[in-house]
Amino acid sequence: MQLTHEAASARFRQSLAAIWPGEGKLGLAVSGGSDSMAMLLLAAEALPGQIEAATVDHQLRAESGAEAAMVAEVCTQLGVPHEILAVDVEPGNVQSEARTARYAALAEWTERRVLAALLTAHHADDQAETLLLRLNRASGVGGLAGVRAVGRVPGTRIPLLRPLLDWRRSDLAEVITEIGITAADDPSNADPKYDRARLRKNLAQAGWLDVPALAASAAHLADADAALDWAAAREWSECVTKAPMGLVYRPQAPRAVALRVIARVVRELDGTEPRGSAVARLFDSLVARQPASIGGLVARTGHDGWSFTKAPARRT
Repeated sequence: MQLTHEAASARFRQSLAAIWPGEGKLGLAVSGGSDSMAMLLLAAEALPGQIEAATVDHQLRAESGAEAAMVAEVCTQLGVPHEILAVDVEPGNVQSEARTARYAALAEWTERRVLAALLTAHHADDQAETLLLRLNRASGVGGLAGVRAVGRVPGTRIPLLRPLLDWRRSDLAEVITEIGITAADDPSNADPKYDRARLRKNLAQAGWLDVPALAASAAHLADADAALDWAAAREWSECVTKAPMGLVYRPQAPRAVALRVIARVVRELDGTEPRGSAVARLFDSLVARQPASIGGLVARTGHDGWSFTKAPARRT
């Protein structure tokens, strides 16, 4: 099997080179869907002998085992080492738990195979869909920020590369069509009970929306998010001090930065990740000089700033 789409292969090679000047073999997360299968084909052509692939079998559908086996067969034809990673998904929010299990399995595989980085097939349509979904939920800058081309596998230091962020879903479908491969089709991608599936259907019918422009906006918001993180780190170092019972914050920065500092205070003292809405309510209370609580903490406004202490233990 040989990829003949030379223009697509050259474009992929250029996209990857722009974000990964490093050396070593790369690992590909290949689900069997058209996006990841296109990435596999492009990478096999652009980086012969320099890639390995893994397919996570969440075991949530009867077809998942056969789909993973299909990826394995294609990898054999391409000469790409491949491994199937079976995982158990915890009950609850299935999509969220599946994502957690998937990245944990891929991280273990990447380290075991001594691979330099992990590649995923996130593309421009993914970015646009995520932006619109979160706009509809009144998310702040952090929530609206698109994924970056270079990141880290959650909970690890493993580089996570997304070389397809400027590609459209239709671009990747063309790669699959030219090679003649039938990709796996996860029915959840079209299941109307999922917000993303409903949005994807409506987005396909809204020809006036510019998906690359939406994806670019998500990237700009990611830059803004990084800038706010930088400002919050500086605000923390200059304006947060230890106190006998907790921490004192003397806010100097604008609200958007102060909210991130307060969230870090909660993480440091309470060990929990606060909801953004709760942090915003706490900020408003402190500005109004009213005591408030968040998680297991009590916050008060004093002459020397905002104090954060552990709430007294409740008597039983």
